[in-house]
Parts: sequence; C-alpha cells; structure tokens
Amino acid sequence: MTSPRPALDLSLLPDGGVRWLDASGPNADVVISTRMRLARNVSGYAFTGRARDGERLRMLAQVRDALGAVPSLSGSLLVRLDELATVDRQLLHERHLVSKELAGLDPQHPIRTGAAVFLGESVGLLVNEEDHLRLQSLRSGFAVPQAFESVHQLDRELGSQVPFAFHREFGFLTACPTNAGTGLRASVLIHLPGLVLTKEIGKVLSGLQQMGLTYRGLYGEGSEVVGNFFQLSNQTTLGRSEEELQDLLVRVVRHVIEREEEARRVLVRDAGYIIEDKLWRAYGTLRYARSLTFDEAMNYLSGVRLAVGLKLITGLSVYTLNKLLIFAQSAHLAHLEQRTLTESETNLARAKYVRQVLVSEGGGVE
Repeated sequence: MTSPRPALDLSLLPDGGVRWLDASGPNADVVISTRMRLARNVSGYAFTGRARDGERLRMLAQVRDALGAVPSLSGSLLVRLDELATVDRQLLHERHLVSKELAGLDPQHPIRTGAAVFLGESVGLLVNEEDHLRLQSLRSGFAVPQAFESVHQLDRELGSQVPFAFHREFGFLTACPTNAGTGLRASVLIHLPGLVLTKEIGKVLSGLQQMGLTYRGLYGEGSEVVGNFFQLSNQTTLGRSEEELQDLLVRVVRHVIEREEEARRVLVRDAGYIIEDKLWRAYGTLRYARSLTFDEAMNYLSGVRLAVGLKLITGLSVYTLNKLLIFAQSAHLAHLEQRTLTESETNLARAKYVRQVLVSEGGGVE
C-alpha cells in the first residue's frame, strides 16, 4: 500500500516537535514521556461530531484570532491537517503531536474539515478533535508537575479569550462523559521489559485498574502494546480535582517504576547470562538485519533499551533509542526517503536507518 509523497516541512515545527524525546527528564531510562491533556469545548457551537463543516471552520477562526493574546502559543505554527496528505498527517501522529482521530487515520473517523493543530514550544492545541479543543503538553521523562503547569497556563490564557462550555455541577462539558469534569487526561509512556520478562506485568496492570488507572499501547486509545511500551493514564476525570488526578498518577507510577527496577535486579541475579545473551542478540539483529517489520524493530529496541539500562551495552544514549522509536516508523521513513514506500520497501528502509544510527552512535564496521 502506498501513500502520496510527503510534503510537510519539518523545519517549520518548533524543535521539530520532538523535544520530549531528549531524555532530559526524571527517570528517563524508564519513563519516555509525560503528557497532560485538557479537553475543552467552546460555548455556542455543537460538539465536533455533530457540527457542520462551516461551524467547525468558524470555531477554528475564532480560536486562531484569540491566540494573539495567548503568550503560551505566541509564534506557534498552525498546521491544517485537513489540507495535508495522509502520510504527513501520519508523520505528525507518529511524533505524538496529534491524535489518530484528529489526523483522520482511523477508518471510523475520516479527516474532518477544520481539523488543525497549533504547535508551540512546549504546548500544543488540537482543534476539532472529539472535543473542539485539546490542550496538551509533552515532557521528557516522569515530569507530571512541569507538564501540568504548562498546559494549565495555556488553559488560563486561552480561557480568558474564548468562552469554554462549563456546567456548575458537571464542570467542563465534553463530547464523551468520561472526560467531563476537569477534562484532564494525565499519562506517561513507560517501558516495562523487566516486569514482562519476570511475568509480573499482569499483576501490576490489574492493580492499576483497581487504582483507577488504565493502560494502552504506544499511541494511546485503540493502540496495541508493542515493545513493552505502555501508556498509563487516569480512566475518568469526573468527581476528582486536577490535583487529585496528578497525585494518583505520581503515586502509582512511582510504585510501578520501583517494581520495574526490582524486576530488573531479579533478572540479573537469577538469569544473568540468559538475559545478557538475549539482549545482545537483539542488538545484533538491529545492527545487521536487512529488513525489519515495525513490531520486530520495537521488540528488539526494547531489548537494547533494557541492555543500556542494565549497563550491558555502553556507548548508546537513551536519546538515540528514543529517536529510533519514532523515526523508524513508516511515515518518517517515507519522509527520509522522499518517496512513497511499499510495505516491503519500508521494512528495508527501516533496517537501513537503524543500522546507520547504531553505526554512527556506537562505531563498528558496517
């Protein structure tokens, strides 16, 4: 299957939209990123799913005009997703800058007229997603307070310019009742290979659900878990304050990190040479393979990431592994090659890209 040639100019994106990959945040060896997202709707318009094209465009124009008085998005880049080719929308989704629904990549939710995103230095504003507005902040590592402060400031600034739909009893009104109330979805993208290999992951995930959290795959709702990367987030927002939701996530994720670190110590103690062999085989495959599917690449990258965490492999940075996680995906490879790619060509390009990165970072002879 092919897509039109990519045309999006990535140099226009602030920091390429990937500052969150730089592994500078707390616990970045285990937690890849923290995301805070607030769902808001603008009074006077039907919810996005029921609004006509003209109504969505008027709402987008109102928000665009209001951003002149919103410092958090000063100098931000407006990207009209409804004017982009599929491969460019997919690229933004692969960078976690837009949701699958906003990008129109889900067959059940084709691209909507007026679908857009404003991309700033540390925050973004998604327009005409399930709700009119999704305010989001992405930070490297386990950085809940920092991510929340950024999105909270944007919320204050934008809310002073645009009338948000609010009910005295139910809080901020949203298209889906599970998002009503604060509208806050707090999540972390976390790597848990130790818990998977020791077969403790089932107990941990079950405990999360009992605590009011849920887990998803690399790209949140509707995505499968691959490469031992889990996205943990609160299940509902109604009835709890923003502070309570943050405290819950911090408390539970800290416990999960401790369990993961304990599992890694058990692996080294009880199966040291077996694990070492398994992880070096993962590195060897990435270093020399000529074709890699997405799932293969994610699973082997998970092994190499664990090996770096256990200091079995040195000379590779977590930042490099984070970049591979994103840049080895199909839309990024098409952008790199500047042409459309079939599935088999994508697998060849992925293996080539991974080899080149590992050679440049770790040395060795190709």
